[in-house]
Amino acid sequence: MRVLLDSNLPRAFAGLLPGHRIETTHQRGWSDLDDGPLLDAAEPVFDAFVTMDQNLRFQQNLRGRILRIIVIRGRSNRLVDLMPAGPLVLDALATMSPGELRTISV
Repeated sequence: MRVLLDSNLPRAFAGLLPGHRIETTHQRGWSDLDDGPLLDAAEPVFDAFVTMDQNLRFQQNLRGRILRIIVIRGRSNRLVDLMPAGPLVLDALATMSPGELRTISV
């Protein structure tokens, strides 16, 4: 699965998602895009988007999207705090349907 990591996650988080093709918004040159244009750009290229943006579901109309969106709720965006999220994100990627949004708390 092709997965896009938001700029609010450390690049090293990609190492917690083996078996998937991971890119970051920074690698794509999309770091400066607001949420709506970012989702528009990501949808034709990626299967899933992983973020820590808690307000995404309230600020964007997600109806009709096919991109799977995973929102991680954690103490911080430091890798040490996010490590428990790795297996949960892997499980979510394996079980989510296109267009589904899932929140994972760690």
